[in-house]
Parts: sequence; C-alpha cells; structure tokens
Amino acid sequence: MKQISDLKIGCTAGGATHHDTDIPDISTKVQMVKDAGVFDYIDRTPPDDEFRDLLKASEKFDMPVLASGWFYTLGRDNALFEQNIHKARLLGSLVHNVQVLTKHVDGHVASNQEVADFYCWAHDIGMRHGVVPCFEVHVNMWSEHLGRVEQVAELVRQRGLPFFMTLDHSHVIFKIDNPKEQQVQNMAADVAAGRLILDPFQSGNVAKRWIDANFVHHAHARCAVPANPINTRAKHPDGSFGRGIQYPFVRPKAGDYVSDDWDEQRIEPWKRVVRDLLAHHASHAASPIAQISCEHIPAIDYGAGHGYSIFEQNIACATWLRSEWAQALAAQPA
Repeated sequence: MKQISDLKIGCTAGGATHHDTDIPDISTKVQMVKDAGVFDYIDRTPPDDEFRDLLKASEKFDMPVLASGWFYTLGRDNALFEQNIHKARLLGSLVHNVQVLTKHVDGHVASNQEVADFYCWAHDIGMRHGVVPCFEVHVNMWSEHLGRVEQVAELVRQRGLPFFMTLDHSHVIFKIDNPKEQQVQNMAADVAAGRLILDPFQSGNVAKRWIDANFVHHAHARCAVPANPINTRAKHPDGSFGRGIQYPFVRPKAGDYVSDDWDEQRIEPWKRVVRDLLAHHASHAASPIAQISCEHIPAIDYGAGHGYSIFEQNIACATWLRSEWAQALAAQPA
C-alpha cells in the first residue's frame, strides 16, 4: 500500500517569485521554497552560469532538485538535451520535463513519427543517466493538439518502450469552451466530432485516458479554468496579449487579477483531473508518477503583470495537493 512519501510535492524555480517585476536570484528562490515548509524539492534546469549557485543552494538549504525541464527544437537541440540531462544527473534530478516545439528547425510541423523518434532517442539517453524524460502537454508544442499524445505513445510502444509524459492539464482546461484556442493545429475538428473529449467530468476525457494508460510520470500543477481570461496585463513582443493559462488558485485581492469575478467553483474541472490522478496513483501499484511540481509562474501567457503573489498561489496549491493526496490514500481499502 502506498504511503504519503510516495508522492513528492515541489515548486518550479519559475514559481518561486512574488511578481514578474522582481525576480530573486536562484539562492533566494531555493531558500523561499525551503522556508515555505510545504515543498519537498525545487524543479529547475539551470543555465550554465547558474549551475554552481543552484548546487550550492540545494546543499545549503537541504532542498533537492528532483525535477528539471527545458524546451527543444527538433533537428537542432540534441546536444542541448544531452547537456541538460547531464546537469540533471549531477543535481540529483529524477525526471526531465521535455517540451518539443511544434515546428522542426527547417520550419515544417514536426510529425508524430519525428516526435516518437526523438522520444526514443531521448529515453535512451535519459535512462542511461538515471533521469526519466517526460514529454509535456503544452501550448506551442507538438502536443498542443491533445489527440496527438496517444498517437505518439502508440508509435513509442511499437518500439518496445513505455511512453512517459508530464501532465500539465492547465493546457487542457483553458481550451474548454474556448473556440479560438481549439483552432490551433485544427484540434476543433476532433473536438466537434467527439474524437477528443476535453471536459474532465465526461467519460473518456483525454486527461483521464492518459492517467489510466500510466503515461503520467511527472506533473505540473497550475490552476486554469475553462475559457480562462486572457492576460491583458502583459503583451508579447508582437503586441499580442498573453494567452491566459493561469487562474489564481485562491482568491486574489480586488484589482490583483485581470478579472474581479474570481469564482472558486470554476476551478472544479482543474481539480477533478488532479483528483483522478491522485486516486489512480493511490490505487495502482504500476502508476509511475512520483512528483508534482507547483507551477504558477510569472510569464506573459500566465501571471505577468498581476498584483497577486505567484509564490503564495503555489504554496496554497501545494497545501491543497497534500490534503488531497492524504484523502486519496485514506480512501483505499485496508
């Protein structure tokens, strides 16, 4: 029977800040995560000039770096991936979150076969170093068409390998009731035809399918709601507003969020996926997930420009996750 210690709760280094206007150095971030008292680890792949500082801070504050992550362009970044896996091993990371951008370096949309080939290569490299690569569901990546995940997983399975993913279901939830966002990679056609179910309260929904298939080896916890408000308080270099993939987990003060209509009930679809994941992990010995990183962050598509504390949202999320994990364990037969 699983124990509380069979699931670690961490915080990404990006989430260890109160606002996007005053980002702490990495040593301060590690200390913040430690002093919060609710996190087991920090999640970070450091750039070269930060590596030693992160390693020293991890040792000083007794805060392990159990997870890492980076984004990659197919046809260009194999050496970068190997460097990051090497860093992850030296830091003691168990997983490496892999974001594969939608387009190949030559400009074409990466095919399922190309993603699967990169996965198999990355899996071999990672496992040799004791770091499990987990391919993330994420906007601007091959997996933004959510139906592609199972297709790539099947290609990987045909090669005799398990498919491991990072579940960040904020990227699923914010597309619910969001026609513009469903148009990306023409996903709307599969949603309309019933081939892809986003609503976590419906049978056969995509997140539950991933969970039940034991794909989820790592997860990011960032709250989002259906048709999440876009971030009109921050713009990309091209002048477009942030896409809106972050909703405060707890009520912000008036004026601290783009909408003053914060409604806790709207979070329930996001919470449902977490509860499905925790129940599965508690009841299935083969469930591979071992850690969840809280990831409310200050980037433009997320929390940039807002007045609420991003780190306090992560602390609240971690506290809730611990409570839900305890309840999931308690619900298991003796």
